[in-house]
Amino acid sequence: MIDRILKSISFIFHPIIMPLLGVLFYFSRTPRFIPEPIRLTKIFSITILTLILPILIYFLLKTIKNVESFYLESTRERVVPLIIHATIIALILYRVLPQNEIEELYYFFLGILYSTLTCLILAILKFKASIHMIASAGFFMFAVALSIHFKFNINGTIALMCIILGAIATSRLHAKAHAPIELIFGFFIGLMPQLILLNYWL
Repeated sequence: MIDRILKSISFIFHPIIMPLLGVLFYFSRTPRFIPEPIRLTKIFSITILTLILPILIYFLLKTIKNVESFYLESTRERVVPLIIHATIIALILYRVLPQNEIEELYYFFLGILYSTLTCLILAILKFKASIHMIASAGFFMFAVALSIHFKFNINGTIALMCIILGAIATSRLHAKAHAPIELIFGFFIGLMPQLILLNYWL
């Protein structure tokens, strides 16, 4: 039973959903007036580019035997997907969320890009930082920054996210997918770009 719960946590909070969660969280909490058609267009575009497109690419890579698992368990498997992911994020920054439209989301995705490139470099160097922790820590820092920026209370959400972060780390350890140091590196690789970029929009 515990084994199934921990496996489900890794699946439910897969890194692929975190960018979209960040966008949904922003639009649900921002006090700024953003016309509904623009919100829906951004959400639709982000869903296609960060969720549906990567899933299709994964099946393509699996077909040509470039990857073996949806969790990219080896450093060799990670290189091509991370290059593709960085390209998709760069496209989002250029076409979907340019800096002059929604500044907070622009810097959120810029942080994601820096985290992805850092993870890519480490993968090339044969170090497997936890992508689960990178994605969840980046979302966590962005949510905290938004609460400070717009002055709304998300203490309950922060507590819940801390529990989720712990559950994700536990699930990855239980699955023997990572050593503790890889989880720690992943956490800071996701957190630090978001923290550093606060200087430009907070």
